[in-house]
Amino acid sequence: MSSILENHDGSVIANLQQAEIIYARERDKRIRSDGIAQYINLSNFEKLPHFAKDPWIHVDRGFPDNADLLNQQHRILIIGAGYGGLLAAVRLLQTGFSLDDILLVDAAGGFGGTWYWNRYPGLMCDVESYIYMPLLEETGYMPKHKYAAGTELRQHALNIAAQWKLDTRAVFRTTAKEMMWVDDDKCWKVELVRHCESSEQPVTIRADFVLLFSGLLNTPKLPNIPGIEQFRGHMFHTSRWDYDYTGGSPEQPALINMKDKKVAIVGTGATAIQAVPQSAKWAQHLYVVQRTPSAVDVRDNRKTDPEWWEHEVISRGKGWQRERMENYNAFLSGATDGIVDLVQDAWTSLKTYCAIIGGPSNLDPDFLSVVKSMDLTRQNRIHQRVDDLVHAETTAKYLKPWYPTWCKRPCFHDEYLQAFNNDNVSLVDTDGKGITRFTEDAIVVGENEINVDVVIFSTGFRLGVLHNPAEGAGMSIIGRAGKSMAQKWLDGVATLHGMISHDFPNLFFPGSKQGGGSPNQVYLLDQVAHHVAFVIDHSLRRAGGLQEKVSIEPSIEAEEAWSRKIMSQARAFAGVQGCTPSYINGEGAKLEDPDAIMKSLRSPPWGRGIGQFIKVVEEWRERGDLAGLEIAKAGSDLPSRKMEVSQQDVGV
Repeated sequence: MSSILENHDGSVIANLQQAEIIYARERDKRIRSDGIAQYINLSNFEKLPHFAKDPWIHVDRGFPDNADLLNQQHRILIIGAGYGGLLAAVRLLQTGFSLDDILLVDAAGGFGGTWYWNRYPGLMCDVESYIYMPLLEETGYMPKHKYAAGTELRQHALNIAAQWKLDTRAVFRTTAKEMMWVDDDKCWKVELVRHCESSEQPVTIRADFVLLFSGLLNTPKLPNIPGIEQFRGHMFHTSRWDYDYTGGSPEQPALINMKDKKVAIVGTGATAIQAVPQSAKWAQHLYVVQRTPSAVDVRDNRKTDPEWWEHEVISRGKGWQRERMENYNAFLSGATDGIVDLVQDAWTSLKTYCAIIGGPSNLDPDFLSVVKSMDLTRQNRIHQRVDDLVHAETTAKYLKPWYPTWCKRPCFHDEYLQAFNNDNVSLVDTDGKGITRFTEDAIVVGENEINVDVVIFSTGFRLGVLHNPAEGAGMSIIGRAGKSMAQKWLDGVATLHGMISHDFPNLFFPGSKQGGGSPNQVYLLDQVAHHVAFVIDHSLRRAGGLQEKVSIEPSIEAEEAWSRKIMSQARAFAGVQGCTPSYINGEGAKLEDPDAIMKSLRSPPWGRGIGQFIKVVEEWRERGDLAGLEIAKAGSDLPSRKMEVSQQDVGV
């Protein structure tokens, strides 16, 4: 199966072999020796402190202070108050824990996580709202549109918190800095910092269990461009949008202060394709600075019809949201035999995205050749869409992506490409290199100097998927016998079910390493929340009751059995090797040391897809024997599984 593409010079690309030559050429433009080190760690970069500050502190008020909660011993500490933290709390409450058992802390000034921090104009979620917005059945809420705006998503988080009274158990503007396991007391000693109006206050608390739900899309990632600190104009990141400078607000994004401004938006990923059309409406001139173009398909957003909602969604009965979520997952994983597409959008038409998230066919001998050939058809359609919508031939040429669909998150928008037809919008293609340097009043690309008033970085986030759970949460975690989580991950990722690790008792974390993969992060978070609530609840009941003091961790044998199974499926993601540098592959980092290569094979998600992963984990729960876990009661040891643990024991 093949398709026809045109090269930049207009020559015809008639087959996969020719396309891959161009893919490699475009990929090589992005390869850098510094890898992820090309980005600034804002927490250590004093010259640009405003990039990490919370611009919404004085906007979102009204939450109870709850500072008195930090003086107490806590049963369960949840770090993060976005959708993941809220789901964890709700599932714990549904399991039988009380509100008094739970404390949520978050560096933000309110609930929402990603949707607290990100409030840029044009913000929406690219996953259908009916499967992305959590707890729709429990709240009875009907989303306003097929794809929800950021304001609605943030309000939904507030509604969840109010419905379960979690606002009485949350402390905001509080960052977790360090955790140390206290084995004698079977608890974690947690060092927090409260960010007050004019000072920072260190606080120490103890918690029997800690759940890390600090999120993915919160901490800005900024390229370390020479001269960046010399620029005299204004700069900010899209996740800290400065409405004081641009005018407007998240609810009414009329950017009236940009009418006399020359604006540069740096980046062309999933955020930029939403911010560009809105900025283009107001800027005197908008320069869109691109390293690698996104593949932008149709979004086709529309209002939710109440009659359709009642007859096509609610009528499916109890469990309709999970059914719809898993239907979506099935179509992206290639597990579609005999089922009808309920979501019916551009995501579920992606037949090749399983190359990055796993699927039932990923280990077939001919999988990679089949999926690459299939992908040419989509690439041809994406290229044709650019030609159909962008008038200037040269601009259209540089907006066409040259990489397989799974190498960069697919984008969906109905106004982005058309924005380049405006006289006040210019594409600045950097041939994969990015901005060369800054001057006092300009960005420099190659030898081309472009004077601008403001630079808006749409350069993504410091994603935990590249790091261990501690680093992903921006903290230090020291487990039993002084062992750091950072060191354990350097020695090779080892977990049970991707959520708990030996020598770090009572610590649970979501993530893609050794877990499941889906573009719908909320589905993954909810499944982790269900699993963690089950493990804690059943372990405590086995020890004698919900108020017992215990430690829960996988045995070394159990996490090694799980890790071996992950390694045996690692070739399911062979298609990632040739991808353009991005967060997916550590910015193109190449591993040559055999030991490093073997360790990397322990990191992927479940190769046969999210559906089978959930089936394996749920079957483990149904057996009820907590196989692979060591449970020790404070003051005495309960029988632990010290014998050899098979893959079947841990759910494989």
